[in-house]
Amino acid sequence: MNYSLFSSESVCAGHPDKVCDQISDAVLDKAMSLDKYSRVGVETLATVNRVVLAGEVTCSGRIDYEKIVRDKVRELGYTDEILGFSDRNKVEVYVHHQSSDIAVGVDQGGAGDQGMMFGYACNETESLMPLPIMLAHELCRRMDDLQSKYKWIRPDGKSQVTVRYENGKPRTIEKVVLAKPVNYALAEENLNDFFYKNVVTKVLEKYALKIDEKQLIINGTGKWEIGGPATDTGVTGRKIVVDTYGGMGRIGGGCFSGKDPTKVDRSAAYAARYIAKNVVAAKLAERCEVQLAYVIGQKEPVSRAIETFGTAKKDDKIIRDFAWNLIDLTPEGILKKLDLRRPIYTQTAKYGHFGNENYPWEKI
Repeated sequence: MNYSLFSSESVCAGHPDKVCDQISDAVLDKAMSLDKYSRVGVETLATVNRVVLAGEVTCSGRIDYEKIVRDKVRELGYTDEILGFSDRNKVEVYVHHQSSDIAVGVDQGGAGDQGMMFGYACNETESLMPLPIMLAHELCRRMDDLQSKYKWIRPDGKSQVTVRYENGKPRTIEKVVLAKPVNYALAEENLNDFFYKNVVTKVLEKYALKIDEKQLIINGTGKWEIGGPATDTGVTGRKIVVDTYGGMGRIGGGCFSGKDPTKVDRSAAYAARYIAKNVVAAKLAERCEVQLAYVIGQKEPVSRAIETFGTAKKDDKIIRDFAWNLIDLTPEGILKKLDLRRPIYTQTAKYGHFGNENYPWEKI
């Protein structure tokens, strides 16, 4: 870790891309609840007064796509038509069955696609995640919590945190940037003061950190009233850096949301995080990154590798033996070890896929 300053961002649950991620994963969860062997690859697009679903679903049960969309949009707070996007949107559905060419390989226990995946862990936080992204996630979560209490706070939003490092260790917070659309006619007179007291200090005190209010920027242009898909079209899978490690660890070639766990873009990325986290938790290294790569239709990864960035506490062979014995890295082995054939995915589509101890790939 050679950076002296490192910034990461997160987005609120009502961010347009996250709206799409959550809809796609809500479709996946519904399919998995009806048939745990469902195959799902669903993309969502959200724009002015319209949601479009497209992709492939093979499921033995019936899925009401339109109801899933409307329920999720309503849950995220898009109920006021002044936002140009609401639960009364037009919903278009273009979903068909999975390609038989893909299915034949998956049916035999092979990977549902080719690609490379990364997992990362470090000892900066109790969750063994980088500090900047964890702070960014918690700031967004806190803003969303306030949205349900203060009706002048509207859906959408972003956060960004800059951390100063010394000798590879986080030391101080240099800057916090928040963006949240509000109804200025009803809002608190001093937004900086409100968000500093009710968001920033509440999050930072959990990490024994603090900043001066002058280090906070809220709504950088000076005003943000209307957010959401009406002002910024959303698409599934565009927030993969937010979903993973905030830029500190490498990312693979595919996103997660809307994909059933036979697709290694998702399941193998979870497995890689599981390995990396357990290496750090076992104090074999202070930082660990795991890379896996697969080819469609084949069971075993075509490559696997571990990087500890010069922080290893044990011989490399000891670390490799420990890591590769943690989990069977065939697609079916990952599915069984992490119990992934169940409807747990909608919740992962906000505030990151890693660092939440409730997820099975986070277990020590």
